[in-house]
Amino acid sequence: MALDFTAIDFETANGSRASACQVGLAKVRDGRVVEKTGWLIRPPAGHDLFQEWNTRIHGITAADVEDALGWDEQIEDLIGFAGDDVLVAHNASFDMGVLRAACEVTSYELPAYRYLCTLAVARKAYQLPSYRLPVAAEAAGFTGFAHHDAIADALACAHILIDAARRSGADDVDGLAEALGVRTAQIAPAVVAAA
Repeated sequence: MALDFTAIDFETANGSRASACQVGLAKVRDGRVVEKTGWLIRPPAGHDLFQEWNTRIHGITAADVEDALGWDEQIEDLIGFAGDDVLVAHNASFDMGVLRAACEVTSYELPAYRYLCTLAVARKAYQLPSYRLPVAAEAAGFTGFAHHDAIADALACAHILIDAARRSGADDVDGLAEALGVRTAQIAPAVVAAA
């Protein structure tokens, strides 16, 4: 088996989990980042208000996504990139919640992805004063990235998992989870209303 997974990170326009406005993805094969991508997203209608607090964090405005494709026009690209991989995210409950909520409001039947949280991994792999993404990424040797840029955050997340696997001697995601005493979970299917 090999250390293969896709790291994912979302930025949101407001407090709604369905308000994805940027996604970043990093594909890892045999413990190495082999591909990265990301793009802006026009959030689904009704979830597309950009709140000042969110914009202050990531710098993305409504004008930035005006010409971007909507969630329903991009979800196939996201799924195509991730394939059947285990998804990995820092504070994964947030990112999996975004994925699920945006699919629900656009009536898209999301695959039941397995996922692992690098926040939980970092808490077991490192002794740090904080487990925020920049601090954990620095412990993994990944520094100087633009925090809250979704692509940069996905890369940071990937490097945390790669480093934790190296430190624990794990060959794959399941082996790492077992070695550290954390669990992989499965995203709950999106609830899609009948037409």
